[in-house]
Amino acid sequence: MNYSELKDWFFALGAQYHVNPLVFGVIYVGAIPFFMASITWLVRNYRRNRSITFPVMSAGFFFISAYLYLMVAGRNVPLWVYGVVVALVVLGAISTIKKIRKRIKEPLHRVR
Repeated sequence: MNYSELKDWFFALGAQYHVNPLVFGVIYVGAIPFFMASITWLVRNYRRNRSITFPVMSAGFFFISAYLYLMVAGRNVPLWVYGVVVALVVLGAISTIKKIRKRIKEPLHRVR
C-alpha cells in the first residue's frame, strides 16, 4: 500500500458515517496500541489465574472507541457497536455485583 492509498483509506474511515474523518481516523488508529496493551494485560491475567474482567472491558472499549464517537456525532452506526456497548455494560454490572456480594459475605475486621 503506497502513501496515497493509505491516506485515502484513512480519510475514508469516517465518510460513510458523516463524521469528521480526521477525528474518526485518529481515534481509530490511535486506539490500536491501547487495544494491544489491553490484550496483553488480559493474557497475563489469564495465565496468572487473575480476574480478566477489566482487561476484557478495556480491550472492548478500545476496540469500539472510534464507534463510540460515531454514536455521539455520526449516523449509520453499525448494529454490532450497540451490541458490544451493551455487553460491556452488562459485564461491568455483573463484575460489580459479584464484588459487592463477596464484600458483604466477608467478616468485618476491627481497626486498631
